[in-house]
Amino acid sequence: MKKKRATGFTLIELMIVIAIVGILVSVALPLYGNFTKRAKFSEVIAASLPVKKALEVCLQAKFSPEKCNTWDKIGVTSNQVTAVDLVDSASIDTTTAALTVVGHTTELNGATYIATPTYDGTLNTITWAFTGTCKTQQTTRYC
Repeated sequence: MKKKRATGFTLIELMIVIAIVGILVSVALPLYGNFTKRAKFSEVIAASLPVKKALEVCLQAKFSPEKCNTWDKIGVTSNQVTAVDLVDSASIDTTTAALTVVGHTTELNGATYIATPTYDGTLNTITWAFTGTCKTQQTTRYC
């Protein structure tokens, strides 16, 4: 009579597999959280696009940031930006016409996105500089 041999995994093999899975999960979860916040912050950036376009049109037509530094002058309301769930507030600087958008306090830790236009009157061109806490904080860099 032939003896039937036991097949399957030993206890030590199962413990090694569980340890490896635990290490992978401990590395993957923080990265996943950061990726989801970056994806959410992309909605904040997307919400600012209509205002940036309106600022560009205003600067191309009026040739001066001082003539495009309020919501009324560019023809857009702040409600259009703050209608997005992940945006807490939006404002335009009255001297530089810089757009500041603040992300949701709970989900994005109030990260700010600042888009500052620079108008070149001789070439009639606009360049944008992007700053804010989304760019400067290395641990919570969303954009």
